[in-house]
Amino acid sequence: MSSEVIDIICHMDMKRIQSQLVLQCAPLIVGLKISNLFVTEPKSLRALRTILHESDLSFYVLSSTEDKVTCFVFREKSLDRYLQKKENQELLTEMGYNENMSLTQKMLMFRRRYRDYLEGRCDFPHEMGVFLEYPIEDVRGFIENEGRNCLYSGYWKVYEDVEAKKETFEMYEIAKETLVCLLAGGMSIVEIIETFCGRRKVA
Repeated sequence: MSSEVIDIICHMDMKRIQSQLVLQCAPLIVGLKISNLFVTEPKSLRALRTILHESDLSFYVLSSTEDKVTCFVFREKSLDRYLQKKENQELLTEMGYNENMSLTQKMLMFRRRYRDYLEGRCDFPHEMGVFLEYPIEDVRGFIENEGRNCLYSGYWKVYEDVEAKKETFEMYEIAKETLVCLLAGGMSIVEIIETFCGRRKVA
């Protein structure tokens, strides 16, 4: 990341949802990913709903406390297709997800398991990696190695094809730099999202 962009980030108001979105969800916004986690303050949920209202992005609250809310931001149709891919569905089935579940049902189960984990009632829900579009070989590698012995660590822990994953991470960083510069240049977050995601089609 260039020194100029780092300087911009250092002077950004990290409590503003616009800043939080470009820093946490840039790969999703520009179309490189189909989902991202987004952590913000509970009072920012109304603003998030307004920002995403007419976009092609949706969000789902996974957990919430007095100080922090963790959201899953995603492209609904793309995520649904991705989770139905054979290798992804096989891993989800191993974790108790029925292949006939709708996306809504899968999201409900994922949220329940994630909250159970946060409250100490179960192990970490490794399907999170699938929902976040991490390569299945890396998700399985993480599970089999219990998070250890990775070949590289970036946006996730890498167990195969390191160079290809490094290129992907670099694209994610470029996306972040691009959106930071656009926001600093005067574009609103709504305009940025509309530029890259388009507007939601209403029947």
